[in-house]
Amino acid sequence: MQLWVGLGNPGPQYALHRHNVGFMALDTLAEVHSFGPVQKKFQGWTQDGRIGGNRVILLKPATFMNESGRSVGEALRFYKLGIDALTVFHDELDLAPFRVKVKQGGGTAGHNGLRSIDQHMGPDFRRVRIGIGHPGHKDRVTGYVLGNFAKAEQDDLVEMLGAIAGEADWLAKDDGVRFMSEIALRQNS
Repeated sequence: MQLWVGLGNPGPQYALHRHNVGFMALDTLAEVHSFGPVQKKFQGWTQDGRIGGNRVILLKPATFMNESGRSVGEALRFYKLGIDALTVFHDELDLAPFRVKVKQGGGTAGHNGLRSIDQHMGPDFRRVRIGIGHPGHKDRVTGYVLGNFAKAEQDDLVEMLGAIAGEADWLAKDDGVRFMSEIALRQNS
């Protein structure tokens, strides 16, 4: 069993924010792979399903970004899973928009959701970094990540989310390199 967590902030006013792309990825995964109904658990929302031959629990913490680790820790303890079963989908300023990279462990790069999970569980979890690009100056970061994707970006966003869901079997099989490669191929065709 694996726990896949999407980072975001709860509420319709945040739904299309760049910071909520982790939630968007999980919603797309649940739809494409016909996951079960949403349940309120672990201070968030979960859905249970299969990707390929692997059971995956999707979790969207409802704690707001800064407290995501509480929700994640509760879920891991309940299912008696180690940090090796955890994958976190999150927005990444330091990647070009709509690029997807998988990384095992590492720092938090100022991301409050990652920082919270790191504080509760340690840094050694797998991350699916979803590029949102950088606004150019650090003073503009907050408004940028808490802003909606532009209308001109919608097609690329939908294509990337579809590619993540379509190639998720590779991630479930612990082949992050193939997952990234297949997404890149889809985006470049």
